[in-house]
Amino acid sequence: MGWLEKGRTGARVGEMGGETFNLAEFLLDRHVREGRGDRPVLIFRDRTVSFRTLLEQSNRLASALLRLGLEPENRLLLGLADRPEFYVAYFAALKIGAVPVLVSTLATALDYAYFLRHSRAKVAVVEGEVAERLRCVSDPPPSLRHVVVVGEPGPSEIGWDDLLSRPGPEPGPACTSPEDMAFWMYSSGTTGRPKAVVHLHRNLLHFMPPHCREVVDLGPGDRVYSTSKLYFSYGRNNSLDGPFLYGAEVVVNPDRPEPGAVLDLLEAYRPTVFYSVPTFYAALLEHLHRTGRRVSLSSLRCCVSAGEPLPKSVFDRWWERFRIPIFDGVGSTEVGAIYLSNTPRKLRPGSSGVLLPGFEGKLFDEEGREVPRGNVGILWVKNDGIFAGYWNDPRKTRQALQGEWFVTADLFSVDDDGFYWYMGRADDLLKPGGLWVSPLEVEGVLLEHPAVAECAVVGAQDEMGLEKPMAFVVLREGYAPSLTLERELREFVQARLARYKHPRWFRFVPELPRTVTGKLQRYRLRETLRQERRAAS
Repeated sequence: MGWLEKGRTGARVGEMGGETFNLAEFLLDRHVREGRGDRPVLIFRDRTVSFRTLLEQSNRLASALLRLGLEPENRLLLGLADRPEFYVAYFAALKIGAVPVLVSTLATALDYAYFLRHSRAKVAVVEGEVAERLRCVSDPPPSLRHVVVVGEPGPSEIGWDDLLSRPGPEPGPACTSPEDMAFWMYSSGTTGRPKAVVHLHRNLLHFMPPHCREVVDLGPGDRVYSTSKLYFSYGRNNSLDGPFLYGAEVVVNPDRPEPGAVLDLLEAYRPTVFYSVPTFYAALLEHLHRTGRRVSLSSLRCCVSAGEPLPKSVFDRWWERFRIPIFDGVGSTEVGAIYLSNTPRKLRPGSSGVLLPGFEGKLFDEEGREVPRGNVGILWVKNDGIFAGYWNDPRKTRQALQGEWFVTADLFSVDDDGFYWYMGRADDLLKPGGLWVSPLEVEGVLLEHPAVAECAVVGAQDEMGLEKPMAFVVLREGYAPSLTLERELREFVQARLARYKHPRWFRFVPELPRTVTGKLQRYRLRETLRQERRAAS
């Protein structure tokens, strides 16, 4: 169990004794107790919020939640955009020992019905637009007692402002154990229905410091902005976990990220650390190319990417324009944060970086045998902060957890210098002619062509029923689909990769299927092809 000892950046995790530990008390109350109460921590549009103000508001809400009957280990469904109220509700729930369940504000009414039934949430704190979708849930579960709305409440709902206006006794932190449930995150659903990932009060102190120390060297003088939202694991790491561990400021923006608006925000608020995903870095570059806009990002000292592999071509274009590195990494909701990453001292564009201190990793084949260095295998990861399991799903928990190890289902190879190279999900690899092909390798080449904005490679069957690569391509502005362009793209790949790896077919599409976090959903492309084959037969 750990606490952060003081140093230049709050440098290390040490051993902590005692039987109680409350994550909200550590992340929020600690700053006020240690004399940082009047320092701003949130920058929200035209105002700032200090640690002290945030603590006072979260205590007031904690008292109100107790009056509503929320008890330790009861779940609170949290469906808020990136705004101060998110932090207030998150810390209030943690403080009284309840469990905040973070869900996307972009989910559908059917999604919310599933989240409510599955989590058995007793209270929901949501945006007005989310409340409208909750009202469409035809058969709300009996566990749900109260809906609190940040906005205009309905007849049977409670308004946020009204709830906080009622005075009540200030609660102290609940006597939670380090092993008690702290929060849930639903997995992003790249392969189907999301699972509820359970993290404990102690986990964050193990999974978060390695990234903060080794990759961004986060400290009190930093200001962070993330395009990924708080209700996603990556966004929560960026805009809550790291800044509240190390006392950094956070730029909070509830709007859906658009390239022009994000560039405005970067110039106006001048963050020092910027977090985003590969798709959005590419969109920013495309916006600058298309508009001819000139921007200054001189405040940034580093950029971070995660969520999916960052193509080397995007890294190179960003570096050429801004001379700022993008440190690409790999994390997961189950592990808690980024565990593989490029760092200022170990940078190899196109790779996923190296294992961060505190994490162990091994590559295994499908039979559970460790593979030799240089070979492709499924990555297993170990860290004291890995999730406790999937709620109410022992079968999938047994599949994912092998003792202290988490089985990621991601395929990697590792080179002699310890850099990991992502090859795709275990079910993404193709085997045309009996030879393995990584879609990522083919996509990386296609993205170097000036006509290609985005692409995805999956397996398709030829007339003999044999699997061959097929490329779905989103073109950049100024290019149109044609047989000539298709031939050019095929020859472009053939000139750079072994011949059997080139796509046999190209399909030009307006967009690729992605999760709300921006991750590519290859299974939906494969399902489209299967449906077409069934229809043709």
